[in-house]
Amino acid sequence: MPYTPSGFFCDRLIRERERRDGEGSLNKPLRFNGQDFNALRHECLQKKRRFEDDSFPATVESLGFKELGHKSNKVKNIVWKRPKEICESPQFVVGGASRTDICQGDLGDCWLLAAIACLTLNEKLLYRVVPLEQSFSESYGGIFHFQFWRYGDWVDVVIDDRIPTFNNQLVFTKSAERNEFWSALLEKAYAKLHGSYEALKGGNTTEAMEDFTGGVTEFYEMKETPKELYKIMKKALERGSLMGCSIDSLVPARFETRTATGLVKGHAYSLTAVEECKPSQHKDSKFRLVRLRNPWGQVEWKGPWSDNSKEWATLSTAEKEKLQHQSAEDGEFWMSFEDFKKNYTKIEICNLTPDALEDDKIHKWTVSVNEGRWVRGCSAGGCRNYPGTFWTNPQYRLRLLEEDDDPEDNEVGCTFVVSLMQKNHRKERKLGANLFTIGFAIYEVPKEMHGNKQHVQKDFFLLNSSTARCKSYINLREVTQRFCLSPGEYVIVPSTYEPHKEGEFILRVFSEKRNTSEEIENRIEADHPVPAPASVGEESEEDQQFRNIFQEIPGDVTEDIKLLAYGVNTEITANELKDVLNRVLSKRMDLNTEGFSLESCRSMIALMDMDETGRLNLQEFRHLWNKIKQWQGIFKHYNADQSGSINSYDMRNAVNDAGFRLNNQLYDIITMRYADESMNIDFDSFISCLVRLEAMFRAFQAFDSDGDGTIRLSVMEWLQLTMYA
Repeated sequence: MPYTPSGFFCDRLIRERERRDGEGSLNKPLRFNGQDFNALRHECLQKKRRFEDDSFPATVESLGFKELGHKSNKVKNIVWKRPKEICESPQFVVGGASRTDICQGDLGDCWLLAAIACLTLNEKLLYRVVPLEQSFSESYGGIFHFQFWRYGDWVDVVIDDRIPTFNNQLVFTKSAERNEFWSALLEKAYAKLHGSYEALKGGNTTEAMEDFTGGVTEFYEMKETPKELYKIMKKALERGSLMGCSIDSLVPARFETRTATGLVKGHAYSLTAVEECKPSQHKDSKFRLVRLRNPWGQVEWKGPWSDNSKEWATLSTAEKEKLQHQSAEDGEFWMSFEDFKKNYTKIEICNLTPDALEDDKIHKWTVSVNEGRWVRGCSAGGCRNYPGTFWTNPQYRLRLLEEDDDPEDNEVGCTFVVSLMQKNHRKERKLGANLFTIGFAIYEVPKEMHGNKQHVQKDFFLLNSSTARCKSYINLREVTQRFCLSPGEYVIVPSTYEPHKEGEFILRVFSEKRNTSEEIENRIEADHPVPAPASVGEESEEDQQFRNIFQEIPGDVTEDIKLLAYGVNTEITANELKDVLNRVLSKRMDLNTEGFSLESCRSMIALMDMDETGRLNLQEFRHLWNKIKQWQGIFKHYNADQSGSINSYDMRNAVNDAGFRLNNQLYDIITMRYADESMNIDFDSFISCLVRLEAMFRAFQAFDSDGDGTIRLSVMEWLQLTMYA
């Protein structure tokens, strides 16, 4: 989906202002869709009515778009009901929220439910996501709310309590207790956040883990796990980290099929405990066990240490109580650590603080968060395999300032984790959007470039190889990797694998010691905004040259142009200017242009029209012609093949050559505004762009009387400025 300046950029400005006011923090979450839970609940109680959420209505649109869409037979008999219509005494939470409260329904979101089960192991985290001051009795208005981390901000999502049912049974997530509804309502709020229930189908447990905590997830293939995996897992759980695991299925058709030992392939499990136990007969030996949970609430491991296996007879009653062992078909089971490694293929650990995989000391990490986007034709340069455009990707300067206090394996350096996450893929899935294949590379900045905040140019990447990079480009929501590099300055370049892929992302850097991470943004400035033309005086040699230009134009030139050519005090209109310029350009075969449009000529007049008559006199025309000649030379340089247009990726350099330093957001806008569908910019559009830049810089300087880089405009001034520019 293409983005528009009025959409993305205005939203981004609003978000940045909200953050400056503290919005988006845990204590002051953003209101999703602008809905205020307390105000809406108060209104419902005053009017004695139940809340109905128009932004996520009880209709097919909220269910889905394909398998749960209008044409699906699955949705015909679904009825949306409130809990009080389903059972006599509904409760939000019964006896405390626990992992057994989550049983999967008819939606392929086991990845989400596995993360919720992990969340219940940490009450502080759980009740941050699931606020407890909610019930079906006191202050009940049919309205509930939940909080999620979403791309750098915490958001509060309001829902009504109408839930999809079939034959008076919940269709999707449910609790083992028929009258408990917190997990079903949490699933609904998460579905609203992503646009529909169907948007939750299929995923990775790490995604939900991060959305519940704001943490960073590290991902391991079992065949490549470190030697101390058991210790890593135990430490992670002790620090409140969330963990999930799964078994790959080589054949897609066999996803979610049971093995002979009761495990399910292509299915997400929660990893809820890691323990060591001593057998009664051999107290000098230890068994290393792990506890897992199937979100189905049933179907368990049948091998050693399963619920009724003989191995439990070797333990004392005290050991069994410590492990909370019970024989019940509830989806939860124990297995040996060795069997765990043999049977599972992936493990995901979401660290609330990234030091969970380090030594036993608790470190305070520095976190940097940057929002960005790839724009087709401007900043969507693809990976290093595309050297012509790779350098145009967004760039982030990383400064590692201090070495680790306690380096591992005598490796001296700065430990940090880089996380690249693409945004909004679930919400846009109904539009046919898929996950991009993403990754990043890290380059060391030479000392002579330290402190230089300019965008690093193409030649640097052609001459230098990366210092570090992600293991591979992959089509997941997030790519994360840990590094240890020497103190210094580095450039992180996030990209899609192929160029021209347009989307938003968030880049996070976690480091053990101090670091700074920021987008490389050129300072916005212009070398020489057009000065006001000098007052008319004695005719110069240059004036005579301009008269010659007019006099050389054959044919049916207008009377105004003839008078202007001979110095008569007159002015020309946009139509007349178009006639003059296009007659001159028609002789320039090397530009391969059809000339200027009337709209372009109107913009040129607006730039040079100092007396606001809507026309140009000779002096004003002279200044305009000088500019056009200068810009014409720049265009010719980048139009080496004489095709009549320049590539939008080259526009960054062309604008710079014209004397303007802009940031990435402005280059993105230029591409969207002036490039054609093939990402090319013709001569008319090129000149129009520079005319607009010149005009807006000059107008800003006129209003910025104290030179502090900020101006204040009334609505009238703003409209006058933007409508005539």
